[in-house]
Amino acid sequence: MSTTIDTRGLSCPQPVLMFLTAAKADEHGPFSVLVDNDASLENVSRAARNRGFAVSTTEEGEGITRIDIRKD
Repeated sequence: MSTTIDTRGLSCPQPVLMFLTAAKADEHGPFSVLVDNDASLENVSRAARNRGFAVSTTEEGEGITRIDIRKD
């Protein structure tokens, strides 16, 4: 079961910091991060990859993207 982190309505760096806090508490995840802007999508994805996570994205509609983050 993944931890869902809802960052809709927030701008960077808040989404990245929320992901990093969750990853510090549970270093293996998995996580699902909900974002609603391109900057957050890119920055959260980059932060996850830099920490060894695999990242995939799914468009949820209405401008929302779910970033699925897990260790391989």
